[in-house]
Amino acid sequence: MGIKSFMGPRAKTVSKKEYDAPILVSDYMTQNLVTFTTDQSILEVMEQFTKHNISGGPVLDDNGFLVGIISEADCMKQISESRYFNQPILDKSVEKFMTKEVETIPHDISIFDAAGIFDRHNRRRLPVMRDGLLVGQISRKDIVVAALKLNGQNWK
Repeated sequence: MGIKSFMGPRAKTVSKKEYDAPILVSDYMTQNLVTFTTDQSILEVMEQFTKHNISGGPVLDDNGFLVGIISEADCMKQISESRYFNQPILDKSVEKFMTKEVETIPHDISIFDAAGIFDRHNRRRLPVMRDGLLVGQISRKDIVVAALKLNGQNWK
């Protein structure tokens, strides 16, 4: 004798095209970035951090290509050195203190994959790339905000 199912008809599965919630990094990234150049002074960078209330930003070359990232932690090196040698903060260039090995993230991955990348790497922000060009930046806070928005709209 066969087994009967008393569950009734099953609901239609939602295809990816029917799911309209914004879940990509490009939906939540910051596009209007404060950027820096390699020849800017570290003092000028610190002033920009306080002016714009940011803690870091991408460093671009003369052609607009990403060559590094500078953060408050990088500036701490300069502050520490100036204190150690009892000298004022000098006009040393960003190039000396920036992180040159920059981890980036593609624009078209989900915020869930981005959360995994943030979990594996100890970074506060990641530059977002499209076809080798910088198109934005996403932070850990952006991912948290995105998850809260999705939770309120779509998760049940």
